[in-house]
Amino acid sequence: MNGRTNEHRIALFLDFENLVTNTGISASNFDLQPSLDRLLEKGKVVFRRAYCDWSRFNDAKLGLHRFGVELIDVPPSTRAGKNGADMRLVIDALELCYARESIDTFVIASGDSDFCPLAYKLRENGRTVIGLAVKESTSPLFVNACDEFIYLRTRQRSEKGDKEKEKGRHGAAEEAGHGKRARHGREATGRGSKAEGAQAATSSGGKAPAKSDVPQIAREVVQNLLARATGPVNPSLIKETIVRKEPDFDESEYGFATFAKLLAALEQEGVLRRIQQGRQWYVVGPDADLAGGSEAKTKKPGRARAEEEDELESYPDPEEDDAL
Repeated sequence: MNGRTNEHRIALFLDFENLVTNTGISASNFDLQPSLDRLLEKGKVVFRRAYCDWSRFNDAKLGLHRFGVELIDVPPSTRAGKNGADMRLVIDALELCYARESIDTFVIASGDSDFCPLAYKLRENGRTVIGLAVKESTSPLFVNACDEFIYLRTRQRSEKGDKEKEKGRHGAAEEAGHGKRARHGREATGRGSKAEGAQAATSSGGKAPAKSDVPQIAREVVQNLLARATGPVNPSLIKETIVRKEPDFDESEYGFATFAKLLAALEQEGVLRRIQQGRQWYVVGPDADLAGGSEAKTKKPGRARAEEEDELESYPDPEEDDAL
């Protein structure tokens, strides 16, 4: 291997025509940066290739060159205009798998179920497979064939999300102003209006989702792991198990900025309890008995919320945990 087991080495393969055909993304506004940022959080992207008939997508060439993507031109090979880009991508990926053992993660940017056999073969050879595509144009079969799946955001979805966030901020400001005016008139009413305003701002901004927003898959995994566990469970193991069951799982789609905040919501529901051992936080059952000389300490009810959230962020990433 590459001698640095704590750093993943990633190969990125883009079926470009699939990403910009009937997906809401055009060749001219295709932006690889957000997806590349996600991959760089996992490791080093050492191989980058995009396949298609580039005579049809000249607008995308400059942007992809800027990110160091090698463009493989695959002209149409049939009268119907179907090209061999898929086949070329599969051959190159398998060749790289057998020739470069140091590359342990393969990213297939496509929503086409034709790549399922490739994903199976790569995983059979001990590689991690990550899918990358637009959600509305992705085959569920390919999602399930991958270890993890990342969804590209179309421009419309991004703009809609920005508008909702802006609306939430304006709503919070208006409610806060209303609470201040009410407080001048009648203190009790002012307190009520302020509480209502905070509640409305929270629901609009999506910062503290209701209990119903916690995905069922998270509850099931936590309950199953805790039922079989003989000691505290590392939060990274919970996240890894959820992703294995649902490769496209993303806590942000349920309103949680981080996985730690999702665990906090589960703790409020009484599904689990978080404890600290040394500098690391772990998860135990709500009725776990930690007596008997254990140095673990539970959260103090009076602790400030901001300090609590800072501590939650100390959970290690699953990738780092695997390396250990």
